Amino acid sequence: MPTSANTKHLTSIERERIRRAVRIARLMDTAVRLPVIGVRIGADSVLGLIPAVGDVAGSLIGLFIINEARRLGIPNHKLARMAVNLGIDAAGGTVPLIGDLFDVYFKSHRRNVGIILEHFGLSEGELDRRM
Repeated sequence: MPTSANTKHLTSIERERIRRAVRIARLMDTAVRLPVIGVRIGADSVLGLIPAVGDVAGSLIGLFIINEARRLGIPNHKLARMAVNLGIDAAGGTVPLIGDLFDVYFKSHRRNVGIILEHFGLSEGELDRRM
């Protein structure tokens, strides 16, 4: 991926914020690959099995990622897109059982981190390599 002008202006603190958001999204959405079916799930899918509390916890973690994006200077229209992703995930998660299956496939945290990475012209691999 070509280096964007935004990438040159990242401080080590900002780069670490992005890394932290990526790690959290990985944990929440794709931490474990289920054998046989090959689908990746994370803590969000497991938390969703706990009525009400699980979905609220997943949404609060999603709000943390959105706040990190705000602190990084992501434009409002992208923050709004991130909020919509989180809202869809939260609304879908309210439906018993079907909502839990929805969580396995929608992965709002990964989508939102993708928006952050795209804004700065980074891939996850580049982020890990850059100092």
